[in-house]
Amino acid sequence: MKLYQYYSVYGFANSYLLGNDETKQALVVDPGEFNAGMLGHIERNGYYVRAVLLTHNHTHHTRGLKTLLKIYEAEIYAATSKVFGISCRVVKDGERFAVAGFRAEAFSIPGHSPDSMVYRIDRLLFTGDALHAGVIGKTLSPFNADLLIERLRTRLMGLDDDLVVLPDHGPPSSLGVERRFNLGFEEGYSKKVTAPYDFFV
Repeated sequence: MKLYQYYSVYGFANSYLLGNDETKQALVVDPGEFNAGMLGHIERNGYYVRAVLLTHNHTHHTRGLKTLLKIYEAEIYAATSKVFGISCRVVKDGERFAVAGFRAEAFSIPGHSPDSMVYRIDRLLFTGDALHAGVIGKTLSPFNADLLIERLRTRLMGLDDDLVVLPDHGPPSSLGVERRFNLGFEEGYSKKVTAPYDFFV
């Protein structure tokens, strides 16, 4: 298994490529862009993109989807049935499934958006905008912040400390570090939510 991170100035967002050097299958997580650099890297390594995992349906994490699908016949996994009119394979909370030669598990973590999903593959957690290094995802209201915090606590925080957190914005982290130091878990955090999140987070 090889992991590659791509950074897009559109939305200041991360995308991820996970490749299998034995089967040459690969998957992409949240293609905010799909440009010549990413395509060249995939082709140089002899990968074929078999799947796309979408953590949520915000444009700066899905904008590259149409371009990717012009090149690869990839199955789209998401919490919604369609993105840009493209049919998706709907995943549900707690579902475990095989994808592009990997074993994945899905966790529904609403709050930042109603359709937010986190995917675990081996020791990797692709957390989208639900969980970043040091902060949780922005929300529209204290209610949504409380919902997000509760779901993070009950669905993710019981997992192993050494799982790698790979968010859609910012640097990677570990689950153990976020459990101890993430500001979103401080008492009264949700009461500080007073304004809607902006386009890029």
